[in-house]
Amino acid sequence: MQQHHKTPRIARTNMTDNEKIEEAVRLVNEGMKVTLAVRGNSMLPFIIGGRDSVVLEKPEGISEGDIVLAWCDSNYYVIHRIINIDDNKVILMGDGNVIGKEHCLLSDVKAKATHVVRGNGKPPKPLYTKRMRLMTKLWKTAIPVRRYILFVIRIITSKKYKL
Repeated sequence: MQQHHKTPRIARTNMTDNEKIEEAVRLVNEGMKVTLAVRGNSMLPFIIGGRDSVVLEKPEGISEGDIVLAWCDSNYYVIHRIINIDDNKVILMGDGNVIGKEHCLLSDVKAKATHVVRGNGKPPKPLYTKRMRLMTKLWKTAIPVRRYILFVIRIITSKKYKL
């Protein structure tokens, strides 16, 4: 049985989203693992905003397929999957997106998500098991029909989690 270690959780307070993220980045830079709640549907079906959180660590050894926290287009933070790395240029895309990609530099990748924490009190689930990597590859090939699958998933999750 894996032992679950508590990580600092950036709580929902009067801080703005950017302040929460910047605090998480500061803690990650200090070598801590941080749990950060996610919002939105851009990482469906693997991460459900409003229900799930991610555990963030230093972005060491990142590669295509990793989910990262990045400062994109010198304007905003996202937690999305890396779809391409070319030299020091990174392209990201949310799993729940059909189109739309973000761009940043490798130095703008602030943290790597290593686990997803469901809102059910169970231990965090690793994001990079063989099973998850296979599911991610299958999901990537579903881009032509992803819009229809996501439509159904969004209806189910919005009713189930009242998003």
